[in-house]
Amino acid sequence: MTDRLTRALALIDAANSADPTAEEGLPAALLYGQRMSRELARLFPDASEILQIAARGQHIERWLLPRGNYPDGKEGYLAWRREQARRHADRVSDLMAKAGYGQDECARVGVLLRKEGLKRDPEVQALEDVICFTFLRWYFQPFAASRDPAEVARIVTQTARKMSADARARALAEFTLPEQLAAAFRV
Repeated sequence: MTDRLTRALALIDAANSADPTAEEGLPAALLYGQRMSRELARLFPDASEILQIAARGQHIERWLLPRGNYPDGKEGYLAWRREQARRHADRVSDLMAKAGYGQDECARVGVLLRKEGLKRDPEVQALEDVICFTFLRWYFQPFAASRDPAEVARIVTQTARKMSADARARALAEFTLPEQLAAAFRV
């Protein structure tokens, strides 16, 4: 790991350590970033520094823009997600610059965090696959327990659609899902 990568990850972790929500005794955003890094290392052990930074900073300071600040419904949710992606890209780019990365590298992390080129850009797709695996491994069970089964099926289908074919196959091998949910990964 290069010195500037170590610095960039430490800056992201410091920012996420301010999350007032705790999970397993840690600030939730910090824990999420660590989980993303673990999944990235497992799924893509040769990931570039930019992809490593994007994975760690994918939800940087997410709590600063609550979902409740946007209208209910799909349009409000999508507007919130777009603004979060923009904010995350800007914040991580700023921290990368402080860690010694150049303008092109900072711009590239923004492309990944805004998910520009999903299904066309291998690194954007890798980040999306890591996001989906992190969700399935750490967040799916509590999420599904509090929602209507039809809503869960719809969300699982949307999640599977965003994943690469290799990631969907790997998810089927790694996770035990009820048949009606597993079917979404066989598309």
